[in-house]
Amino acid sequence: MPDARLTMILGAVLMLGIVLLALRWTFGTGRDQPAPHVPDPDDPTGDGLLTEVSRVPTEAAAQVLRSRLADAGIRSTVGRAGEGYRLLVFRADLVNARLVVGRSR
Repeated sequence: MPDARLTMILGAVLMLGIVLLALRWTFGTGRDQPAPHVPDPDDPTGDGLLTEVSRVPTEAAAQVLRSRLADAGIRSTVGRAGEGYRLLVFRADLVNARLVVGRSR
């Protein structure tokens, strides 16, 4: 009779070990993978997902450039930077935004 209990206990421990290994393999931390850069939302100098495409001295100039970008279908926003104004766009739109801003009408 003690052999049956011992076999049952060893079988349960073996099954638990297999389940733990499967869970570790499935939901492991992946420490060898590089973590993506996550910008600090509390950083006052960070722009998050936005990138500066232009800096102009007046708000009117910033609004003119923003309307050009809107006409080209590029989303943008204007931010204050000390004495001037910054025109910000998403990183995916940066190249096209530079082309639109660089064009003169």
